[in-house]
Amino acid sequence: MTTLRTPARRYALAAVAGIMTLSALVATRARSVEARVAEPVASGPVEPSDRWLKGLTAKHKQFFDAPAPAGGIPLVHVMNYYDTYNKAYGVKDSDIDAVLTFYGSTTFHGLTDAAWAKYRIGEFLDIKDGSGQPATANPWRAEPEILGMKLAPASIETLQKRGATFILCNNALQIFSGLLAQKRGLDPKVVYEDMKGSILPGVELVPGMVIAVEQAQRAGLAYHRQ
Repeated sequence: MTTLRTPARRYALAAVAGIMTLSALVATRARSVEARVAEPVASGPVEPSDRWLKGLTAKHKQFFDAPAPAGGIPLVHVMNYYDTYNKAYGVKDSDIDAVLTFYGSTTFHGLTDAAWAKYRIGEFLDIKDGSGQPATANPWRAEPEILGMKLAPASIETLQKRGATFILCNNALQIFSGLLAQKRGLDPKVVYEDMKGSILPGVELVPGMVIAVEQAQRAGLAYHRQ
């Protein structure tokens, strides 16, 4: 095979490369939101299980039942549970277990920032960010704004480090992902599977919260309705 090394060939190759690059950019910018939804936002789906029950061995343990965001107050209650035991009773975090639920209108608070941006969850739930615009990231993940204050110590990530457990209802995820898919004109099965793969690290997917409440009671957890 003969290789041509002429200026004309080099210019031709450069022109072809430029056209291909330009075409790729045009194609990328032309994609609609619906087309972008086909792209995965996480590595793989999480399957429902009862694993969360195995780690609840602390002396003090409470189940925080939170079907509504309530401005982030459920997070504050969990934070206060740890802080009050620490300061008023001298109990270490390792001797405390708190479980917070994601279902009802908190279902999507168990998902990644990427999922919030991809599916415009803030717009869907009418949740605003600090600028008054629909939230494009999970407002509870790292620095929730509660009562007008940014409160990182009450975030999901900080509370997880202290030992708190977060559980997400699979029944609710199916229902709410279906409602969102219907509003966006998407395939409910595709959206549900993608959202299963978009659950925050450490958040446990449980078969149904109606069963988890009963399981928590059997495991000796006090019940706190949010």
